[in-house]
Amino acid sequence: MRPMLDDLELPQVQEIATHDRRVLAEHKPPGMAGSLLQNMGRQPAHLVLWGVATGPEALDLVEELDGKFRAGEPVAFVADIVADAEIEEMVIDDLKWQELAGKPQRFAYMLTLHEYIEPVEPEDTSFLDTDILEDALDIMDVLTTGLEIAEQLSAFISRLTEFSQALEHEGINAIIPSS
Repeated sequence: MRPMLDDLELPQVQEIATHDRRVLAEHKPPGMAGSLLQNMGRQPAHLVLWGVATGPEALDLVEELDGKFRAGEPVAFVADIVADAEIEEMVIDDLKWQELAGKPQRFAYMLTLHEYIEPVEPEDTSFLDTDILEDALDIMDVLTTGLEIAEQLSAFISRLTEFSQALEHEGINAIIPSS
């Protein structure tokens, strides 16, 4: 079975390389020597494949691949090598192609694909307290009032400092400490 990308049969595929990574979380429980590993599943699979298209329809194939690449939409992908991985849809990350010298209507192509995983729908959030925004706005009002009071006090403190310095200049011991 030839690899298929959406409705396109990929001719003369020379190589398919897969790159899979498993995600492991390490936990270090207190009072325990060593650690525990938790399997968090796998990251989306990546594939790199390259092949050669020949004949009168070769340029059309490369242009259709380019159209799918530019669309950026997930497309169905089928190949024997990834059948057990249960990969259903892929997104084309990169496409490179070139016309090969020596034979007319011959193009080499290379595709870099990554697995598309449908985003998970958000959980029901109706139980969350939506009044938190109002509480935050009330706190902002209090802080704003506090800043206004601090500004007014700073003007008063500078006047007291000037008064204290004037008294010291006249030789009168002031009770107000200078800053």
